[in-house]
Amino acid sequence: MTIDVEVAREPSDEIVSAFRRLLPQLSRSAAALDRAAIERMLHHDANTVFIARVGGQIVGTLTLVMVPIPSGLRARIEDVVVDGAARGMGVGSALTAAAIDVARSANARTLDLTSRPERDSAGRLYERLGFRERDSRVYRLAGDE
Repeated sequence: MTIDVEVAREPSDEIVSAFRRLLPQLSRSAAALDRAAIERMLHHDANTVFIARVGGQIVGTLTLVMVPIPSGLRARIEDVVVDGAARGMGVGSALTAAAIDVARSANARTLDLTSRPERDSAGRLYERLGFRERDSRVYRLAGDE
């Protein structure tokens, strides 16, 4: 089985359909994305959106966000989702490796990500790829609070 990872550049029908199918597997509360929202996401200067294919079908996605700040270029992996039917096949690893390569090529000082504690397999994957858990607090102010 071959996993092909590429950067999504335009909001094709296929990509729009894939996000409609995959996003609910990542978050039950996230609103569905229409073509305009996907286009904004794909064309935003800070984002690199990767898609993974197996047998030509989109089975996963990852967004790499890179921003220059006073302390240097910082990179962050966001919204990694692999279709339930494709989990355990190396899709998450392939997506994350592609993001690592791009962040390193851009000379990002750090590459961060978060993962829910109950996602043990994701945590093991990230540790295998060289990520280490940080002693840090994450604070969030939601838009509706």
